[in-house]
Amino acid sequence: MPDRAPQPVDRLLPTEESRDLISLVRDIAQREIAPKAAEEEDAGRFPREVFSLLSDSGLLGLPYDSEYGGGDQPYEVYLQVLEELATARLTVGLGVSVHTLACHALAAFGSKQQQVEHLPAMLGGGLLGAYCLSEPASGSDAASLRTKAVRDGDGWVITGTKAWITHGGVADFYTVMARTGEDGPRGITAFLVPGDAEGLSAAAPEKKMGMKGSPTAQVHFDGVRVGDDRRIGEEGQGFTIALAALDSGRLGIAACAIGVAQAALDEAVTYATERRQFGKPIADFQGLRFMLADMATQIEAGRALYLTAARLKDAGRPFAKQAAMAKLHCTDAAMKVTTDAVQILGGYGYTADFPAERFMREAKVLQIVEGTNQIQRMVIARHLAGPETR
Repeated sequence: MPDRAPQPVDRLLPTEESRDLISLVRDIAQREIAPKAAEEEDAGRFPREVFSLLSDSGLLGLPYDSEYGGGDQPYEVYLQVLEELATARLTVGLGVSVHTLACHALAAFGSKQQQVEHLPAMLGGGLLGAYCLSEPASGSDAASLRTKAVRDGDGWVITGTKAWITHGGVADFYTVMARTGEDGPRGITAFLVPGDAEGLSAAAPEKKMGMKGSPTAQVHFDGVRVGDDRRIGEEGQGFTIALAALDSGRLGIAACAIGVAQAALDEAVTYATERRQFGKPIADFQGLRFMLADMATQIEAGRALYLTAARLKDAGRPFAKQAAMAKLHCTDAAMKVTTDAVQILGGYGYTADFPAERFMREAKVLQIVEGTNQIQRMVIARHLAGPETR
């Protein structure tokens, strides 16, 4: 049996422009991202220069309006770009997804003046964003957040702490949900806070199992003043804005999960066709062939699921249920596929000399971020059977 190198994913893309876009992304991924991924993740180094390159290449604002520097790309295409980036390095793919999430509030709910003033720099001006919803005591129950924004003259003063913030301490702007009124979801308002605002600081990054190159940190707001022109949407609309962003963000996580799973499958196929035992490649043994077949099938199913949800979104149809399904299935599949990849590599899979162990550690966080998979099951069940009885 000849050695067989993994082939690029065969993608069904809607336009010649989108096919060229994927080619550009693959070129950047192969030249600038993948070769440094293992070393930089091991060192915990955040690749800010890669995000600058992506911005210069028009890849940080793909699903947004070209009037403000975006790429006018449908989510069907944008998510496949994310997948390609995550296959090369999850820190980059997830970072682009989080940046897109941070831009969503202003792009979807901001005033025309706000969009003209801020979006061009956010989408294509080299800036990097962060999304601030979770808090130390407010994770899955996001509506119980305690960070406060109090009116002060023609502006607001924000005080509190956000937790688990991707790009915390390195972001140029933060989309922040803060309490401006009553307890519960109707008392929350969204704000756009500059990263250099006085009183804003970040704690030391969390020491994580994986994604060590992506800073995740608490962000402190100690009397941070912002003008009312940085309030996004109406007072009390913030939780609606947050949830709208998360529906789209979950699709980003799903695409990133399939990217990690694809990287693990590629590694497993390469190893299984090159490693010989008992006089033949281990890929000739049925037990391993069936594992590879199952891994590939889970990946293709996950890719189809997130693309179906994306096409619903692009058509302007409801997609929240399908987004939750995609996030649930794709991240669970990534965990299974990466674990199987370690198994196929055997003892080598458990060493840092091969990337399979890194893929497995990275896959785990995707089952947690932007709504745990238990929360996704709750969301799906509510669409099927209605809200839980109280």
